[in-house]
Amino acid sequence: MDEVRPTSGPAAPALASLFPPGLQAIYGECRRLYSDQANPLQVTAIVKYWLGGPDPLDYISMYRNMGCVAQDVQEHWHYISFGLSDLYGDNRVHEFTGQEGPSGFGFELTFRLKREVGETAPPTWPAELMQGLARYVFQSENTFCSGDHISWHSPLDNSESRIQHMLLTEDPQMTPVHTPFGLVNFLQIVGVCTEELQAAQQWNGQGMLELLRGVHVAGGPWLITDMRRGETIFDIDPHLQPERVDQGIETEGSNLSGVSAKCVWDDLSRPPEDEEDSRSICIGSQPRRLSEKDTVQIREALRKGLEFNTKAALPPINSQRQGHDRPHQLYHRSRKDSLESESSAAIVPHELVRTRQLESVHLKFNQESGTLLPLCLRGRLLHGRHFTYKSINGDTAITFVSTGVEGAFATEEHPYAAHGPWLQILLTEEFVEQMLGDLSELNTREETKLPKEYSWPEKKLKISVLPDSVFDSPLQ
Repeated sequence: MDEVRPTSGPAAPALASLFPPGLQAIYGECRRLYSDQANPLQVTAIVKYWLGGPDPLDYISMYRNMGCVAQDVQEHWHYISFGLSDLYGDNRVHEFTGQEGPSGFGFELTFRLKREVGETAPPTWPAELMQGLARYVFQSENTFCSGDHISWHSPLDNSESRIQHMLLTEDPQMTPVHTPFGLVNFLQIVGVCTEELQAAQQWNGQGMLELLRGVHVAGGPWLITDMRRGETIFDIDPHLQPERVDQGIETEGSNLSGVSAKCVWDDLSRPPEDEEDSRSICIGSQPRRLSEKDTVQIREALRKGLEFNTKAALPPINSQRQGHDRPHQLYHRSRKDSLESESSAAIVPHELVRTRQLESVHLKFNQESGTLLPLCLRGRLLHGRHFTYKSINGDTAITFVSTGVEGAFATEEHPYAAHGPWLQILLTEEFVEQMLGDLSELNTREETKLPKEYSWPEKKLKISVLPDSVFDSPLQ
């Protein structure tokens, strides 16, 4: 449980040694912006995370920002978190890895909320929102970066607002801070409508953020969230969808290379009673876990999917890890060494898991994942790229690749190939165009009656879009 109280302000020079160095460094950046607010209201965790409390953020400071008339920036509340970075440097929360790398997870969260007329104190609900995101980061060890989007599916303030999802961007005022425990960047949460989230998914987050900056009521230059906004930017300016988003997808494709999803796949090439060699990734089953090297390749594939102007390639399975990666429904990077649970059973050695060519496959997605299939095909494969669905219910992974992607173990001769629970599907441009026509109803924003089945017998491929309840059930 959190409490709201005034802070004691940044430490005086004589007392600076009593303040943890990481905390003091962030306070210094706040002091640079808000020299007139030495004692802002602050939400603080009553029981700190490192003492067994539920909230990873030790503090969230709340400042009154007067905006900038010259830039047409309105007055707002500015929220700044303390705790995703290493505040203490003594391993109580984050492992100290040196001054040259990231401090803790390498970032803190910020949020800018429009100040309503007559409002004298900042609402505290953004603090709980930030704690929720921080809990996700700590539990998954997945980090965020600018351009990521977060499918929240609920008004951010638990009201009836249309602002139900988030994008992330660099805070326009906060500058990166070098602390004794590493570098801290500041990522700002930006509230968006469902249609704006979908545009970010289908095109790219950075492009969508730029459009929002150009519409005053939708955020303006500093991307201030207005929970009372009732219109999307496409309602305000109908030309933005065809002239910017659709054209951007057509010319640039999508930079979204993968998502965490509710998905499974079945090998229809052999009978279901054959349990040898981890064939079917069935709900309720315990399939063989992804090997470390497969995990690295999937991670590197997702990361490379964001690199424009480079030839699309899946890194070789025996490649070495190269820093952080990227995918999600929370599109993020990860600092984990693997996707495997630390408490998992022994991992089957990579060398003992052979790559199998499959004759026929059945893919199953929930509705949210299914609606991303046209994005996968139009925004990724038609641009010579790849797209990965990583199951949130286990180690299942489904990667669609085009003929222009190097390093894939699926080939035109054998378009369906599996390595343990990782399935790759190679689709030719001609087949992609055919599938786009057949899956066109998934492009609509209206709820599709489920289940839906699509089949291409000549390609021996079947896709089902199923209710969430199917994936939440222990049995298929």
